[in-house]
Parts: sequence; structure tokens; C-alpha cells
Amino acid sequence: MSEVTTIPVLPCASMPETLAFYGALGFEVTHQQTTPNVYAATRRGDVHLHFMGLKRLDPRESYSTCLVLVPEVERLHETFSEGLRRAYGKVPVAGFPRISRMKKGQSRFTVVDVAGNSVIFIRRDAPDDDEAGSRSSSRLGRALGAAARLRDFKNDDAAAAKVLDVALARKEDADAPLERARALAARLELAVALGEEARARALRAELDEAPLSEEERAQMRPLLDAIDALERSQR
Repeated sequence: MSEVTTIPVLPCASMPETLAFYGALGFEVTHQQTTPNVYAATRRGDVHLHFMGLKRLDPRESYSTCLVLVPEVERLHETFSEGLRRAYGKVPVAGFPRISRMKKGQSRFTVVDVAGNSVIFIRRDAPDDDEAGSRSSSRLGRALGAAARLRDFKNDDAAAAKVLDVALARKEDADAPLERARALAARLELAVALGEEARARALRAELDEAPLSEEERAQMRPLLDAIDALERSQR
């Protein structure tokens, strides 16, 4: 079985737009035809993706998904983001196409193409599920874990935002300012990605007023730096 190769064939409504998108990610077209059916083959190193034309395809109703196991994901995400920035003028993190955000230490990210196909790049040694925060005994900790899974595994920013909004609306966590600050930062990142400008300003203001020690603010700095980088990528 060592010589067996499996290649996914994903649907697309516009072959030129699809090939342009994957071209921005560094894929080359190795075959293309319009008759007897619309079809194309692409390749980036050892990763092969093929596409078939499908008229009237609505990306909002697409469920096609492909997993790609790779040695590492952080540099690959940077490479893809830069290619998309050159092609689209900014890094698309919402709508179609888009690329999910990447945090240091994260084991996967998702690319959603113009047809709504999800291609998930996973570090080969990654655990089956990133359960950060899911075993927390606190309400905010559990909300952070649930939001992270919705954001990073299901690629559902809107649902993740709702989970955090419900948790943050309750104020009895005043004795855990650092955990609340982390939840505020997670919600701020989602507000930026979702284009919620007023909500982002309010969250930033609450973060600035959070009763944190100097050491706790230093712990928060990498999170805020990542959000600042996300905001710059959207301009």
C-alpha cells in the first residue's frame, strides 16, 4: 500500500477563481480541461488537490472538507497568509475565501476557498483534539475552551462569539481578573475578525481598565500583540 495515492476532488463553481485562489497559496496547475467536463489538477509539493466544475454551487451550502497532514503549520500559515495578502490586498479571515487565524502553538488551521471547500492543514503529531480550557473548573475557563473549539476546529467565529458573550455578561468573576481579561481578549479577536468595530472598541476599553498587575499585563501582551497584527492585516 506504500505506493497508493489518494487525491480529493473538490467541487467549484468558477474554475478560474478557484485556480487563482490556490495559485495565491503556491499551488501549480498540472492539468486543466473544459471538455468533456470542467476539471483541473493542482499540486503544491506532495499535496495534490483536484477540482471539478459544478454549476450553481453555493459556497454557503458547501460541506466538502479535506484534511492535509503536514510536518509543521505555523510557517505554512504565514506563507499562505502572505500569498493571500498579495492576491486580495489583505488577509481574508471572514466570508469566502478565508483563512483561519493562527496562534503560537496551535496545531491546525483551515483554508476555505471561493467555493466553500474547507482544507484543514494539521500538524502530523497533533493530538486528536485541543482541549485547552475544557477541563477548567471555572465558568470562564470552560467558555474559553468551548469558544476555542468552535473557532479553531469548527471554523465558526459567530458561535464562538456568542459563547463568550454569554460568559462575559455575568459579572461574578470579578475575583478572577486575569481569566476575565483572557476571555475579553478572545472576544476582541473575534470582534476584529467579524468586523464588529463598535464591539471591538468597547472590549479594548474594558481590557485597558482591567485591574491587572504588571506581571499579569505582561502575560496578556502576546495575546494583544496577535490581535493588533490581525487588525493590521485587515486594513
